Amino acid sequence: MKTVCSVLLFLGLLNNCFAQKDNELQNEIKAIENGLMKSIQVKGDALQTFNILERMDYYKVPGVSIAVVENGQLRWAKGYGVANTKTGAKVDVNTLFQAGSISKPLAALSALHLYQNGRINLDEDVNTYLKGWQIPDSEFTEIEKVSIRRLLTHTAGMTVHGFPGYQQDDEFPEITTVLNGKGNTPGIVVDMLPGSQWRYSGGGYTVMEKVVEDVSGMPLEDYMAEHILLPMKMKNSTYQQPISKEWQANISAAYDGNGDLIDGLWNNYPEQAAAGLWTTASDLARYCIEMQHIVRGKENGILSKETVDMMLTKHNGDWGLGPRLSGQDEALVFSHSGKNAGFTNSMKAYAHQGRALIVMTNADNGGQLISEIENAIYSYYDWSINESKVIELMDLEDSELSQFVGKYEFREQGMILDLQKKDKGLFLTNTPIGDLYLLPMTNTKFIHIDSGTVIDFIIDEKIKGFMVNETIKIYKLEE
Repeated sequence: MKTVCSVLLFLGLLNNCFAQKDNELQNEIKAIENGLMKSIQVKGDALQTFNILERMDYYKVPGVSIAVVENGQLRWAKGYGVANTKTGAKVDVNTLFQAGSISKPLAALSALHLYQNGRINLDEDVNTYLKGWQIPDSEFTEIEKVSIRRLLTHTAGMTVHGFPGYQQDDEFPEITTVLNGKGNTPGIVVDMLPGSQWRYSGGGYTVMEKVVEDVSGMPLEDYMAEHILLPMKMKNSTYQQPISKEWQANISAAYDGNGDLIDGLWNNYPEQAAAGLWTTASDLARYCIEMQHIVRGKENGILSKETVDMMLTKHNGDWGLGPRLSGQDEALVFSHSGKNAGFTNSMKAYAHQGRALIVMTNADNGGQLISEIENAIYSYYDWSINESKVIELMDLEDSELSQFVGKYEFREQGMILDLQKKDKGLFLTNTPIGDLYLLPMTNTKFIHIDSGTVIDFIIDEKIKGFMVNETIKIYKLEE
């Protein structure tokens, strides 16, 4: 009898302990949900915090999924809002979103897996592996060759920044059709010296995809499932494009900048390695955890420590073999953002500290909301990936603002942006992250407070264009 009482007492204490920990976690999550904050604070203004549901409504983002990793394990994951306003389906931790360009660092693992198994050389001319299609010869390829290492680090000199996708009633092209420029994007070619500089290229990852398929003899989605995704226990992830009906019961629809459903619910992407992954925030957390554990010495991971260390070594443009890299030593962070039509996502992880954050949204306006969610989580857990910045604004005369008005061309995306004067600043429309109200910090530098986007005008007797965050050049069109 005493033994039974002791067991019951122990179980009761154990249940109380679990209940207490669960309450603590729920309070933790609640504090974060009510602690969203802008990345940019204006000097003299009081610090504002926001509720996540209110900000989703403000930014017209129907659904959000979050996963947080602490101490090398999933701390918590949660879905918010609606996955499909037609059916009323809610977002939960198992809802699949299109990952956009976060597809790239995971797809890169397929090439690294082939390398590790001795089937490709990272520095060999990829034309030696390609079948049925070759990178066209040019004056640049006569001097330097395109290699897998250069494709993965965006230093191969290849064209085509990104892909718009295809609507449900569009003809879905083969990968060679895309490579030849017979789809809805130009042909993928080398137009500058391979290895000479960093330039983001979804086209280069499409070439990498073709190499993986030709060397392995398997479609990319099958190779990824068998050798990468399932071994990492990413059971809610697939590179299928178009995605089959068996997956469609729990995937999110896509929404434009106004929070409206896009035609056909979502677009399809034959450029699977560059943009074709369907996944969850929790599954991306599993990828981050696997990489972290391998860095710490895990044996029998999907890749060796030597290969992952090489993957996380900075190349030109602070890029690794797949992910973007920032920080260094113990503060090294690997990350990637993702943007498809109606989906906006972010993934950031410390290589050595067992921390990661993934935020996925089903809307074109998700980027600004993501930054506020990230700020809340960084602040709560005292992470140093990002910190809010305090800036000072200045007043400009109407005549000073008016000189910038006009149309500008984003050549890499084939987009025309319109810039108008509005109140005390400028209003830039038709950008990939939505319309931006920009306020002056100097005579030539303006900032969008919500997203932290900074544009700096290029002036040589007259206005030539502007730089976006010191990386993207936008050209002013002649009137």
